[in-house]
Amino acid sequence: MKFPFVIGEEYSRKNVKAIIGHPEPDSIGGIWATGYASYEGCYFIFANIESAGRTGHDYPNILTDNELYWFSKGRDTLSTNTIQHMMNGEHEVYIFTRGDSSNVNFVFRGLGYVKDFEDGKPAHIVWGFVDNIASISNQYKAANRRRFIEGTKKDSTITIYERNPAARKACLDYYGYGCLVCSMNFEERYGEIGREFIHVHHEVEISTIGEEYEIDPINELKPVCPNCHAMLHKRKPAYSIDELKEISGYH
Repeated sequence: MKFPFVIGEEYSRKNVKAIIGHPEPDSIGGIWATGYASYEGCYFIFANIESAGRTGHDYPNILTDNELYWFSKGRDTLSTNTIQHMMNGEHEVYIFTRGDSSNVNFVFRGLGYVKDFEDGKPAHIVWGFVDNIASISNQYKAANRRRFIEGTKKDSTITIYERNPAARKACLDYYGYGCLVCSMNFEERYGEIGREFIHVHHEVEISTIGEEYEIDPINELKPVCPNCHAMLHKRKPAYSIDELKEISGYH
């Protein structure tokens, strides 16, 4: 870890800038007032959990055990340079979270590495946490992540996991945009701003399949809301849709 942050300790943005040696530690404007910033080849994510940020942006970030289900800024996608650099495993990504935006302090969770992702505006990334990037397991190391991410931008006769937009579309054309666990439909609840918003859950976990994999978008992809998606992944391997429906009482 390049900078001496302590997992579980609280830091304000000013504290972070001072610790990393930023020349203007007391200035919290521009990029440092947003959800992520960079300095000396490292990235710093500041995520609000189940609360809107001070700028009014409200993303459904979820913190569960040792994972953060996180959304980028609304205009960013997986092809955005900043997102690509954060995901490729070659840069340290320091992740800080808070549950109340009125609190200036964030809890440092650790160095982030990508465990899962979904393209869109905003992009959705599942971050795991470690205290040293050398301890990241092989399937998540930089070379594997780079091939995986770059695969989303290439034409191929083989679908690269479910990240291929055609597979996502086929899934949603078949099932619609309601959660298959709790039946939540964001357009029905929130109107136009919720139109066509839903996560797509892959029932064959990334860690169990190879670099190239031909997905069955009907049998292996399922639309679920962010809350149910997080609960599906509370266990390794993930719960099935039917198991979670039984646990939650949704039938």
